Amino acid sequence: MSNGDEHLQIGEAAARTELSIKTIRHYDEVGLVVPSARSTGGFRLYTASDIERLLAIRRMKPLGFSLDEMRQLLAALDILNNVSATKAQRAQALTYVTECHTRAQDACEKLTRQLAYAHELTDHLARYRG
Repeated sequence: MSNGDEHLQIGEAAARTELSIKTIRHYDEVGLVVPSARSTGGFRLYTASDIERLLAIRRMKPLGFSLDEMRQLLAALDILNNVSATKAQRAQALTYVTECHTRAQDACEKLTRQLAYAHELTDHLARYRG
């Protein structure tokens, strides 16, 4: 997004994030990503920061993070990006981010193995195609 003041409607946010409109609405309903603004007609409007949060959630989902864990990780990242956060807040947030990083690495390794198995099956089945 080139303009930091740009506001996107939900369809545009869905296109940018490759998430469905239904999914984005759900994330709003559960408080994960509340749109930064509303149009005069009441339509959700998303900023660059909102899009970044949606992308972070999109990255967490295939790694098995629950909605609550996503919420906690987003909050921890917000603290780490907040220059006025206390040393104790930053330390606690960093601990959680580190735990999530380890978990994400483990999940990536598992998914890599599963993808290799899927490629093995695809290659095996290709021999039988007509």
